[in-house]
Amino acid sequence: MALVSVKQALKDAQAGGYALALFDTYDMHATDGIFQAFEEKRAHAFIGLYDRFFEQPNAAANVAYIREAAASTKVPVSLMLDHGASFEQCVRAISLGFTDVMFDGSKLPLEENIAQTKLVVRAARAVGVAVEAELGHVGSGNEYQSFGAKRSGFTDPAVVERFAAETGVDFLAVAIGTAHGVYQGEPHLDLDLLDAIRRRVEIPLVMHGGSGLSDAQFRSAIEHGIAKINVATDLFMTSATRMVGAARAKDLSYFDLAHLASDTFRERCGYYIELFGEAGRVCPSWAATPGSSTRR
Repeated sequence: MALVSVKQALKDAQAGGYALALFDTYDMHATDGIFQAFEEKRAHAFIGLYDRFFEQPNAAANVAYIREAAASTKVPVSLMLDHGASFEQCVRAISLGFTDVMFDGSKLPLEENIAQTKLVVRAARAVGVAVEAELGHVGSGNEYQSFGAKRSGFTDPAVVERFAAETGVDFLAVAIGTAHGVYQGEPHLDLDLLDAIRRRVEIPLVMHGGSGLSDAQFRSAIEHGIAKINVATDLFMTSATRMVGAARAKDLSYFDLAHLASDTFRERCGYYIELFGEAGRVCPSWAATPGSSTRR
């Protein structure tokens, strides 16, 4: 099926009180499992490539594989650059056929984050690509006690409205107590802060650092306005754990491990799709947004 920007699907999720999951891939086995899950659950397929993976020599081949797989997938598919590190990287992703890009200027001073995000939005909008930005900074889980537990880097609701208005960004990643990777300590979400941010802007809000949260925390975040949740660490760690366990068996082949990796991605992605309430909710308006919002 055609690649299509996730912009309208996120608006539908926001209106419907559920969230879309973005799952990061690294290779064909992860990609296959991700697509299987979305097809089985009849949900809008949303797959991402992290900026570090995007810079590897096989990045173009990986993107080509994703695009080819998307062509035979029975649900709409969006392909996103996750945590784009620069204007140039975002433009390169667009040239390779990404439907959506994230520019992560969260470590920059506010004025520079605004300026760089505006450039990315201007370039992306010219070819129908939607843009996510980050305001505040979602750090790493292994440093959680030194920032998340102390509310360091949290999104300031006082500047959210200005940031959205001046950049024209399509959706916004916020820092409310989550972290990337494995948490050092227990994560705590500031839902009051999320409510304050939600009151300031109408664009869909995004939560990074999904791995490690409880089901109740996910549901609460969605109830308080999160429309997109990124998940990666859990998928890779669970797959690795299962492959290590399987490697102890006799007569194990490479193909057994490859199948196990794909099947683990399929299972875990399906779990999150159900948890986020998006199962069976293929974007009802995706087919009505051809042209500038659809990339083949």
